[in-house]
Amino acid sequence: MSTRRPVNLTSARVPRGKVFVLPERCKGCRFCIDFCPKEVLVESEDSNAKGYRYPLLASGKEDGCIHCQYCTLVCPELAIFTEEDG
Repeated sequence: MSTRRPVNLTSARVPRGKVFVLPERCKGCRFCIDFCPKEVLVESEDSNAKGYRYPLLASGKEDGCIHCQYCTLVCPELAIFTEEDG
């Protein structure tokens, strides 16, 4: 029988992600912004061709994405996704 051991925090690697947004697909639902656990997304000042404001990475939080992919799961328009970054 194996014994449970706590995670060694000095050797644990926190995943990092890179966010990709397809502005032309976005319909401005804000699900990705509202449900991001690390709060790395904000609404852009610009609008797409349909008139919707799409998500962007918040200034100063470029390295905050942990590649949980929750934004990808909640987006009904498939307008945002992440990839593991290094």
